[in-house]
Amino acid sequence: MAERVHPSQPPPESPRSSVSSGEAILPVRKPFPEPETHVINVPNGTVEAAKAPRWWRRRCCVCLLCFGAFVFLLAVTVGILFLAFRPRIPRYTIDGLSISSFDLTAFTVNPVFAVTVVADNRRNKRVGVYYRDGSDITAVYDGVTLCEGRWPTFYHPPRNETRFVTELRGSGIRLTAAVQSALVAAQMQGKVPLEVNVAVPIRIKFGAIRSWTIKVRVRCEVTVDGLRENAVVLDRRCRVKVKIFG
Repeated sequence: MAERVHPSQPPPESPRSSVSSGEAILPVRKPFPEPETHVINVPNGTVEAAKAPRWWRRRCCVCLLCFGAFVFLLAVTVGILFLAFRPRIPRYTIDGLSISSFDLTAFTVNPVFAVTVVADNRRNKRVGVYYRDGSDITAVYDGVTLCEGRWPTFYHPPRNETRFVTELRGSGIRLTAAVQSALVAAQMQGKVPLEVNVAVPIRIKFGAIRSWTIKVRVRCEVTVDGLRENAVVLDRRCRVKVKIFG
């Protein structure tokens, strides 16, 4: 009998991609590895801070040492000057007060004060005072500023008493009914209490050395017999405060 020939099995087909023919085939990217993590056991409530680099710590130490040395030298210099010259605050007082253009019946007042000031530097034997620009003088009654002016700029030598007159002016000052009534009553009694406040920058002279700018504040409580020209000063008390730094 003739041998039967069986058809051979077709070769297995290669796997086909599920992507349609119209889509581009992209290469498969490998996933990025997960970043490594480290677990640090920290005691309860404490966190360890990273230490600063050594060069930064050295620079900070040098800056602190330089600043400390500067402060120390400044303190030593100031101490030597104070021991050698023994500076004392000058005394200030109001020696006279003349008031004009103060009409208590008007709705607004425009007072003019001529204040005679005595600056006494006789207690200092070798210390002078430079009075600089930027001063301010005000005359006040019961918290109301009536007028203002300036302290003159000049050099006050040691062992010297200087007397000067400075003019204070006010413009369009409105007084309340209560303040106006109180001023009228004080005028009738012949005792008008006023305040004269001074703020003046100075520089102290120690021989050939001048200090930095120092602020001096003077508060004088003055009682006069009336709001008139050549008023008589019945009482005066002045207090001085010195701000060495700032």
